[in-house]
Amino acid sequence: MYKWRQQPIVSIILVAANVLLFLLCKLAGGIIYDWGILDVYGVIFGEYYRFISYMFLHADLDHLVSNMLILFFLGSMIEKEIGHVCYGSLYMLCGFGAGLCSYFYRLFTGNLAYTLGASGAVFGLEGVLLAMVLFRDRRTMGIRTDRVVLMILLSLYSGFAGQNIDNAAHVGGLLTGVACGCAMCLFRRIRYRIKKRKQTVR
Repeated sequence: MYKWRQQPIVSIILVAANVLLFLLCKLAGGIIYDWGILDVYGVIFGEYYRFISYMFLHADLDHLVSNMLILFFLGSMIEKEIGHVCYGSLYMLCGFGAGLCSYFYRLFTGNLAYTLGASGAVFGLEGVLLAMVLFRDRRTMGIRTDRVVLMILLSLYSGFAGQNIDNAAHVGGLLTGVACGCAMCLFRRIRYRIKKRKQTVR
């Protein structure tokens, strides 16, 4: 049972889902893209599911591979630390937060281009890791704060230096990840202290 908990089950499922949908998109043409991308007009007309579906779609193979490599290796490390359910929940929240930030940015700037890809959620995972390191969570071992910060800065620089990159989604995912990660660490710390008190009373 312990070995099963240590396996990156959710990370594997997420990568597999992204790869499968990418293959289906290539077979089905633009039908799935039209249905699932984060489109401003689609959301305006009530298609709120796009805040979730967009993060499982990728424009091309390079886009897919770059996101899935980071998702698997970074996600596996975080999943091992915080558990399957918590990790999966945080990933989805980060993707949703990234999509929400992208949507409002495009709505207010008048840039109505669509958004797709897991990079916003991946930035969220970087934010979660930063929160865990800053909180010095007792389960987070061997990770230096400066390395996490450098990783985030390089990721942001790569986005701003590139073209056709949804940096609003990246920043939104990162901020969502930091906020959710801090909340998680605070909850774990409080729960740990309560548990220690109960043991002391006994």
